[in-house]
Amino acid sequence: MSKTSANIEEHTMNAIETVTLEVDDAAAAEAFYAAAFDLGEDSWLRVRPAKDASSGFRGFAISLVVAQPGTVDSFAETAIAAGATAIKAPEKSLWGYGAVLRDPYGNIWKLATSQKKQTGPVTREVESVNVGIGVADVAATKQYYIDKGLKVAKAFGRKYVEFEAPGDAVSLSLYSRKFAAKTSFVPQEGSGSHRIVFGSGAGTFTDADGFEWEAA
Repeated sequence: MSKTSANIEEHTMNAIETVTLEVDDAAAAEAFYAAAFDLGEDSWLRVRPAKDASSGFRGFAISLVVAQPGTVDSFAETAIAAGATAIKAPEKSLWGYGAVLRDPYGNIWKLATSQKKQTGPVTREVESVNVGIGVADVAATKQYYIDKGLKVAKAFGRKYVEFEAPGDAVSLSLYSRKFAAKTSFVPQEGSGSHRIVFGSGAGTFTDADGFEWEAA
């Protein structure tokens, strides 16, 4: 295998190319995500009709990391205007500035920046996207995904793991389910389908916590 081919394969195996959210009304969801977060059909986000029931916390949150507080405010305003609910209104924190929202289909979105002060014009640019999932055993799930071809970017014992995301790919993080719910400011109880499917070059499989992957 040539060096170029190896690099292409490594990128594919490590990358979440698409995130599919299963919703009760796909057409309405497409309109919502476009209005709320500027996520159209050419983005990493996909929607499709839900197959299975779901209730309570679905075990994940999608984070949009941006450059400045004004961008957090801008996305929060358009999302709420389109039908999202603020779980945690935009505000400063120890780590920066952010907000937590629940979309009309039960999914949790985090808007965050490490900056506490606005230093330039407001934009609608997203610097990176991360999906954090709550799992029963962080260490075991970490190894499972390493075996699937993902590479660890950072880890804090059995509490937190973040995998690399080449280029503009969506990154994956692992938390305990309890901590995932705590950082989303919601109760951890929930049952049924996660209603999220990751698309990547890692193949089609379901992990021990029920998170589904399919070949992109």
